[in-house]
Amino acid sequence: MEDKYYKTTNFNLSIFLFSKNIELVNIDKTGDDKKSLFVFVNSPELQELERVFNFGQENDPATLVDARKIFFSMKKLKNLLYDNF
Repeated sequence: MEDKYYKTTNFNLSIFLFSKNIELVNIDKTGDDKKSLFVFVNSPELQELERVFNFGQENDPATLVDARKIFFSMKKLKNLLYDNF
């Protein structure tokens, strides 16, 4: 883990990380109007959550998130996107 910040354009991963209380630092616009770069504070916990999100088993407790948290996180990230964070 060399970088202080973790960056991704994956909106679903960003929702998952945000719902798991990983600190969002910024949302950067990319050259593509349809994509944004979500910037999180990097940590071993974030790295593990990314691994679980991409490769975890369906019923792995680490992949489970309350549906309300997912919907809240999605709504919050969309609001931040459109409010130019």
